Amino acid sequence: MDHAALLALFDRELREGARPDGPDARVERTGDVVRCVSDAQGWNGVVWSALDEATADAAIAGQTSDYTALGLDFEWKLYGHDRPADLGPRLRAAGFTPDPEETVMVGEIADLDLGATPPQGVRVVPVIDPAGVDLVADVHEKAFGQDSSLLRHQLLARLAADPDTVVAVVAMAGDEPVSSARMELVPGTRFAGLWGGGTVEGWRGRGIYRSLVAHRAHVAAARGYRWLQVDATSQSRPILERLGFVPLTTTTPYVYRP
Repeated sequence: MDHAALLALFDRELREGARPDGPDARVERTGDVVRCVSDAQGWNGVVWSALDEATADAAIAGQTSDYTALGLDFEWKLYGHDRPADLGPRLRAAGFTPDPEETVMVGEIADLDLGATPPQGVRVVPVIDPAGVDLVADVHEKAFGQDSSLLRHQLLARLAADPDTVVAVVAMAGDEPVSSARMELVPGTRFAGLWGGGTVEGWRGRGIYRSLVAHRAHVAAARGYRWLQVDATSQSRPILERLGFVPLTTTTPYVYRP
């Protein structure tokens, strides 16, 4: 599949056709905007839009008004090919703050290098219960230096209400959790998303990240998915490229806090 066709499929299945990402979430279409609405413990934001120079400012004002009325922070997930071309500056002018840009990487599972296995002494354990979620949260805090309470809440809710749409794993060195990752499966699409891959300092550079990508890819293939998608940082992009992933577009989270 060529780049333009794959980008159109990505937009259609994962953005314009977005599904709720949790038991308390809903997806709404308001005009030419598709957004996700949850509570303060879930993800809220715009995932797709079809705007132009004449409609963009009104759409931005409408979304900020709606989310503010709900008392929710939200994110406008801007992709590099979205229109109008100056949508980013318009969002900044409306009070949004951009986070660092990431690269949307995709890989057709059948074409990826998935031979990586964990290093000696490390095993990959599926996360299926609250104890496993605690291990994922522990790795998240150590690897990224971020509070993991929201991740814990969301993963527990997803595993309880819709376990077939999420796969979480943790790499254990003895009794120590040293890396973790999850995969979100979108029923009715050909895409599975890789998220949250992180390894604690001292265990990086040993191939654990690659082994967790391979593990999740095999699970996705067994469930009938064709493509993997990752919002990659500058640190993970080179690793993913060596595995066979290719850049599709960019994405920048624009955050609005009422």
